[in-house]
Amino acid sequence: MGLISEENSLTVRWPRATKFAVSACAAAAAEIVTFPLDLTKTRLQIQGEAAQGGASRGSSRGMLRIALGIVCEEGPLALWQGATPAIYRHIVYSGVRMVAYEQFRDSVLGRRDDAAFPLWKAMVGGMLAGALGQFMASPMDLVKVQMQMEGRRRLEGKPPRVQGVYHAFVKIVSEGGARALWAGWVPNVQRAALVNLGDLATYDSVKHFLLWNTTLQDNILCHSLASTCSGLIAAVMGTPADVIKTRIMNQPTDTSGRGLLYRSSWDCLVQSVRGEGFMSLYKGFLPTWMRMVNLYSCFLCDPCGRTTDSFFHLAAFASAPGPLVHDFLADVRADPAGIGHLFLL
Repeated sequence: MGLISEENSLTVRWPRATKFAVSACAAAAAEIVTFPLDLTKTRLQIQGEAAQGGASRGSSRGMLRIALGIVCEEGPLALWQGATPAIYRHIVYSGVRMVAYEQFRDSVLGRRDDAAFPLWKAMVGGMLAGALGQFMASPMDLVKVQMQMEGRRRLEGKPPRVQGVYHAFVKIVSEGGARALWAGWVPNVQRAALVNLGDLATYDSVKHFLLWNTTLQDNILCHSLASTCSGLIAAVMGTPADVIKTRIMNQPTDTSGRGLLYRSSWDCLVQSVRGEGFMSLYKGFLPTWMRMVNLYSCFLCDPCGRTTDSFFHLAAFASAPGPLVHDFLADVRADPAGIGHLFLL
């Protein structure tokens, strides 16, 4: 009687609630570990913004100088400014994505009675569920971006824009209504879809190329190299949309909540390219790539290529899914209800 029977376990009684709790905790842990890279990326994407007057060539900073500047000028803890809404965002994102994927899989895409689920349907379902989850979590991204820029605003002598998560939500809604919470949602959803597509399309191909054309075995090194390549393609595809999203979310607004710098995502794209050149769309590329291919993906991947349900392994997948994408796709064929579905970006 000392052992809990399988029928009474939490996983059996509340499978979706258990998956949601595990995925939210794992994603939150990964977010906290890699958040300084996200903050640095946001500062890089705003730096030299043409619509706000730009910046002189000498005043521009690289990734390391920005990170060191934050530590020296604002304090070490400032590297985690905005982490709270980022964690909230992961909770909303993971929950919506989980429920949506299972709904797409079972009802919309039509899983067969024998539980088989074609690979292309798994990819389509994952991208649709990720896009929906990103849309629902977009207000959290908006608050996160604004909180991440508060430190720089203080250094520039500007008044504080937000004083916390609750204050940010109240201020945004009071000025522009509930609709204003979804400012920048279009490039935000586009970024999620492009990152997902780049990761899924690249990882499996690179891994098989290495196994067939080199002496590498299916081990940590092979996973790491494939993850690096898939992260590179995902960053190349997703960074321009991420830059546009960040700038729209950070722009000042009038008393009715309308943006003062950009009328739309396209207007932001045109102004950025005209004023700063095409490469302005890739500001923050390096920390974006580093965040996708972090140490979790290198050292927490099962050497035998198997997925596990450990908390830290799930945290690795939540922060950088590349190394487990192939295993996830294999699990789709064998076990469509597996927990790996929760972590598609």
